[in-house]
Amino acid sequence: MYPIELVIPMAKDLTDFGFEGLSTAQEVDSALGSKEGTVLMVVNSVCGCAAGNARPAAKFALQNAAKPTKAVTVFAGVHKEAVEKAREYLLPYPPSSPAIALFKDGQLVHMIERHHIEGRSAQMIADNLIEAMNTHCAVSA
Repeated sequence: MYPIELVIPMAKDLTDFGFEGLSTAQEVDSALGSKEGTVLMVVNSVCGCAAGNARPAAKFALQNAAKPTKAVTVFAGVHKEAVEKAREYLLPYPPSSPAIALFKDGQLVHMIERHHIEGRSAQMIADNLIEAMNTHCAVSA
């Protein structure tokens, strides 16, 4: 587990942008268990590829016209029970942090694992997310 003082700025990078931070299994169930709407979830991390690629990509993608109903985040190495619950929703994918997932009507419809994040630019990752959002999400008014 990482010291909370260390991760606050990394978590705020997403929560200040409108992502809801989930810290309990119940919060994850509430966000991802809904059978209506779309949810973008970022499994945040202290690693460099989260800072340089995953978080910027997720924020950029949310500027797209078609976007999820809500955006949420869990922090690996900080909120253990929330991350464990989130990973249940991410099956059959193995644990990965960072990771970005899109859910529609309670079903996982798009997954970007760490190995898709490492070595790719934030723009490439955002373009991948935008394509998935254009397929699965409604255009915001």
